[in-house]
Amino acid sequence: MAAASSASGAAALPRGASARPAIGRAARADLIAASASASPVPTADAARGLRTAWGVCGFLGILAQAIGRLAPIAMQPILQRDITMLQWGLYGGTMAFFAYTEGYKAFQCKFSPLVVQRAMTLSTRSPPPPLLHSALAPFYSMGLFHASKKRKTVSWSISLGVACIIGLVKRLPYPWRSVVDAGVCTGLLWGGTSIGVIYLRALAGKSPGVDPELPKEDK
Repeated sequence: MAAASSASGAAALPRGASARPAIGRAARADLIAASASASPVPTADAARGLRTAWGVCGFLGILAQAIGRLAPIAMQPILQRDITMLQWGLYGGTMAFFAYTEGYKAFQCKFSPLVVQRAMTLSTRSPPPPLLHSALAPFYSMGLFHASKKRKTVSWSISLGVACIIGLVKRLPYPWRSVVDAGVCTGLLWGGTSIGVIYLRALAGKSPGVDPELPKEDK
């Protein structure tokens, strides 16, 4: 009887169909969101934690300081109006290039969700994180320490690379330094805005939904 029922069940399937249901990308994303919402600490509560706020806002402060240093130089051609049409074209093109590559691709699609997700782990870890992790929450959120080996390598490489690029850009004459700084400012503004939006969504209960890339022992 059992063999007959299983045979009849198999016969009921369309020819070529698999008994295991296929899960598309949309369904898989729904499953990830559902598992995130079923976590012991709700997303909104984790986002409201003081450690999380310090991690996100502290990193935004670092970006704001960088923008504040670069913006006056980037604005010089606009205030002085002494560059050629070709240079204006390069000025606008550089802003568009950095907006896409740095602001959208690097920050919005990758780094911004990671920063918010890692900051939220400071409010969800049990037992609570060490005092050093909380005190250095902005750098923790960047993945500079207490992260997977790959994440630390990527984060430190980017940080050191940016520092070297800034040192080289400072040597450029006017207006080329202003052209590059305008692009960098655009990318940083886009990135900071995307972090703010993702953080506000987390406060409303929507998780960034990315791997915080913690060390293996914390997973």
